[in-house]
Amino acid sequence: GGSSAVDESMLTGESAPVEKSVGDEATGATVNSTGSLRIKAARIGDDTALSQIIRLVREAQGSKAPIQRTADRVAAVFVPIVIAIAALSFAVWYFAAQQSFQFSMLIFISVLIIACPCALGLATPTAIMVGSGRGASMGILIRKSETLEIAGKLTTVVFDKTGTLTRGKPSVSDIVPASGIDEREVVSVAASVESDSEHPIASAIITRASETGVPTAKAASFKAEPGLGAEADVSGIRSAVGNEKFMRMKNITFASMAGALEKLYSEGKTLVYVSKGETPLGVIAVADTLKENAAEATAELKRSGLDVVMLTGDNARAAQAIAAKAGITRVIAEVAPGGKADVINNLRADGEIVAMVGDGINDAPALAAADIGIALGSGTDIAMQAAGATLIRDNLMVVPAAIKLSRATLKTIRMNLFWAFAYNVAGIPIAAGILYPFFGFTLNPMVASAAMALSSVSVVTNSLLLAKKRI
Repeated sequence: GGSSAVDESMLTGESAPVEKSVGDEATGATVNSTGSLRIKAARIGDDTALSQIIRLVREAQGSKAPIQRTADRVAAVFVPIVIAIAALSFAVWYFAAQQSFQFSMLIFISVLIIACPCALGLATPTAIMVGSGRGASMGILIRKSETLEIAGKLTTVVFDKTGTLTRGKPSVSDIVPASGIDEREVVSVAASVESDSEHPIASAIITRASETGVPTAKAASFKAEPGLGAEADVSGIRSAVGNEKFMRMKNITFASMAGALEKLYSEGKTLVYVSKGETPLGVIAVADTLKENAAEATAELKRSGLDVVMLTGDNARAAQAIAAKAGITRVIAEVAPGGKADVINNLRADGEIVAMVGDGINDAPALAAADIGIALGSGTDIAMQAAGATLIRDNLMVVPAAIKLSRATLKTIRMNLFWAFAYNVAGIPIAAGILYPFFGFTLNPMVASAAMALSSVSVVTNSLLLAKKRI
């Protein structure tokens, strides 16, 4: 029984509250905004929507194959080859060249020492360690070391809309007064009527009045009409705030404003009509607004050569309007929570390497399904658990910074591997005695040890330079 407005953004991504009355279905873990509801439990335990989302996260995490490090693959082949070269060098010098056993054994030992793959083994973990530390200082917590490696190869970044690109709660975006009416009067009457309301849209209007210094009057005889609006006596005049249907019921027409409202309709905004007595005062548009640095972050990602996608459960009109402001042209809207993971998997199946940026429970399966999940620290715990990285600050500019850091880390790893491998390849022939017939020179095992240690030091030093690199 009862009626109310329920915030279902954690499931649908739709920031506007959904009106619920007798017979409507409510979902567990969504938030009741106003009024009282008596709800009958239809599903419990594993059958609930929240449990199904958790199951999707676990399945997505379990389906991800572990990364095979380049160093491991190289070492798996390199080590047996080195042992074989050392044994062959011993055999050539001892049996073919008739050198002493001691001389041949020194050659054998020198080859093994100079080719010790210590530098190869250090190449990847040292760079990742420094990269992770640098990330933490920038406000990026890396949960999985593979994240830094994969992020350097990304082709696509997918953003959730509500709470990630946008603030996640309604706010007043436009005020359209009727002819001859002052904008401040529209806000004043609306805020006065809504002063006793707990509805999220009412809160947005009251906040706007407070921020702009618009005075409000004490309302009397407040009456809410669930799913329609509310009315109250303001300065002795019966005033109303609500949707177009509510105004039609009161025989108050806003036909003269239809042209001015068409753009707001097309942007998918929630329109709140305001009247005083029989007079239409104007319309207040309420919408979820873009975060201040969202467009800048998107532009930076595009400059880095990445494709940017917006993924949301919101309606297509509202999604397109937000995407246009953020500079995003590729939009996938009206997607259910389980469907978000499917979208990510389809992108990966097309050969794209995907990062998913999100904040809510509804994003968790997609965060887990992506090559890299990036959760906002201001989001839910389940989103952060599903992600490979978490942004400590609610600042989207950290996303391109994280990807630049990852690319720098990957470049450092490749440089480390190249020099470690090139050093070994160059050192092995000298240790094997290739210079002895011409110059009488062999590599003393102690010198080989020092050279081997120097290669490890050079790899570590190169990794440490990552901490000073400009990102």
